Amino acid sequence: MKAPIPVFDNLEHINAYDIATRVSNQTYGDDYIHAFNFLRSYNGSLGTFISYRREIERLLHWCTLVAQKTLKDLKRQDIEDFIHFCQKPPKSWIGFYKTPRFIGENGTRAPNPKWRPFIVTIPKAAYHLGERPDPKNFELSQSSIKDMFAILGSFYNYLLQEEYVYMNPVALIRQKSKFVRKVQGIPKIRRLSERQWQYVIETAEEMAKTHPPLHERTFFIMSALYLMYLRISELVASPRWTPLMNHFFKDSDENWWFTTVGKGNKQRQIAVSDAMLEALKRWREFLELAPLPAVSDLSPLLPKAKGQGPISDSTHLRKIIQTCFNEAIERLQRDGHTEEADSLMAATVHWLRHTGISDDVKHRPREHVRDDAGHGSGAITDKYIDVDLKERHRTAKDKQLQETKRL
Repeated sequence: MKAPIPVFDNLEHINAYDIATRVSNQTYGDDYIHAFNFLRSYNGSLGTFISYRREIERLLHWCTLVAQKTLKDLKRQDIEDFIHFCQKPPKSWIGFYKTPRFIGENGTRAPNPKWRPFIVTIPKAAYHLGERPDPKNFELSQSSIKDMFAILGSFYNYLLQEEYVYMNPVALIRQKSKFVRKVQGIPKIRRLSERQWQYVIETAEEMAKTHPPLHERTFFIMSALYLMYLRISELVASPRWTPLMNHFFKDSDENWWFTTVGKGNKQRQIAVSDAMLEALKRWREFLELAPLPAVSDLSPLLPKAKGQGPISDSTHLRKIIQTCFNEAIERLQRDGHTEEADSLMAATVHWLRHTGISDDVKHRPREHVRDDAGHGSGAITDKYIDVDLKERHRTAKDKQLQETKRL
């Protein structure tokens, strides 16, 4: 089966005219225009736009190239068939790495022929051991399937309101459990162990001392992700928000705060610890700035190492953090902590946020951690409290295969 080409560009380039010209079959033209109008409403939230674009574009490609049905034609069984298709897509629809959807060509934007709707991945630890992605091993995660139901359901509700369709086939699937497994209890939070975090932050500090021009930035980034529970998207510049120095500010009680904009385009203030304030002073000293920012300081929090302006590429930050992880892994291996070195290979940037929250919720009021982390409810923060799990394991530890017989 021929691989589809991308239709929806990035927010700054997307427009209805280009979409209309890319959809050669006019039978489906109205489907794509309605999808465009729906996606455009999320221009204030880049992360949401990307997630919704991915799922809706997959559905539209399946409609045109596989089912040969319009959005109006889809019934409950069609949606189930589509989900089964996504669980096992053809090899031609699967890529081995993320690529840009569109590339610049003669001053215009052209679909990237290397782009694919699905990406097969392998754990970082397996990659380090020489394994490579194989389309045969593609698997849609449980969280991806849940997201698909939520996004497509929301999309069809929009189409209902626009009177473009007359039913929501996603809502008609009553037994979603056959696609999504229910999980008993609290899912495990992926985080660094105490030893792993100590090795990571000590490595970052050593790298900064050895090569300040390259790694003072590394130390500040690691400090901010851990101490303020930031997501990587909250450190890079985007059309909706650019982190500036004066987003650190002091209130009338001499307390320091940091303002950021997170998921769902929600602005929040984070309480700044003394350790974070020291990391900020160190970073600003390296940049040859005053120790702490004034209200009028509009300089970027993370300026580019070369050129002007703020860092806007999250991939660049991920590479910086991964370099630090790799150095820490080597140190753990040299010191004989092989098991912890191996598990650190699987760590991602987001684990730093999880680690900061997990460590703080042991000592700070849950509500304070909740608000600094930007959690919608205390129930989300509760997932980071592992006291009950430790107690549960303690009471199970001494179970015997046979009861001890009394003499």
